[in-house]
Amino acid sequence: MMIIKWGLIVIAVVVLTGLLAGQLGFLKGFPPTDLGVRDGKLKPPSKTPNSVSSQALLYPDHPQLAYADIAPLPLKGDSNATLNRIASTIESMEGGKIIKREPGYIYAQFTTRLMKYVDDVEFWYDPSAEVIQVRSASRLGSSDLGVNRKRIELVRQKLGSF
Repeated sequence: MMIIKWGLIVIAVVVLTGLLAGQLGFLKGFPPTDLGVRDGKLKPPSKTPNSVSSQALLYPDHPQLAYADIAPLPLKGDSNATLNRIASTIESMEGGKIIKREPGYIYAQFTTRLMKYVDDVEFWYDPSAEVIQVRSASRLGSSDLGVNRKRIELVRQKLGSF
């Protein structure tokens, strides 16, 4: 009985320590310094299963290609109208915040409520393909449990409802 009691105490301390670390900002990581469009591409997906990219197929030898590959977003009207709809969608989503907005490009961050993990998300109008290329990646951890894919698919769904 004593072992169970101490086991539960240890688990409670670990959970509370994790929650405190998140609330103090220790789990948000650092913003990447290499985001944006370079040579017609967004940053490649992460080498661990914690990101998605509509340009993943540009990296055929990527170790997480199957996990990371996601379709780009279609245009709904012209590129400006589509990016305006995406911006409105981001601002309506829990934890979403637009960090940078330029013609043809949006960089946003999504912060989880409880642990304060931060994901970096980019949307770029690709004029040669006539689509919105996307990249969504977790800053920390080796797995995102599908959160980045779900987020982009939710944006896709909301974009289709405009």
